[in-house]
Amino acid sequence: MIGFLGFIFTGMVSGWLAGQLTKGKGFGLTTNLILGVLGSLLGGLIFWILGFSSHGFIASTIVSTIGAILVLYLVNKLKHNV
Repeated sequence: MIGFLGFIFTGMVSGWLAGQLTKGKGFGLTTNLILGVLGSLLGGLIFWILGFSSHGFIASTIVSTIGAILVLYLVNKLKHNV
């Protein structure tokens, strides 16, 4: 249970960071937090496929933030194409 809550917390921090790093491209705090959790999954998957692993809060936050930035980018592109 602690692992799941840690994952959610890390995803939310990453969503907030991604929103700060991509000023003007975010979707508001709540949506950025949700996309951060999805980005956490995406970032972990990408790094796992590449053969990297992250241990600890800082490394997990970096991986999750990279994933959250990718998710924000993809959602932004999809939003403007519709």
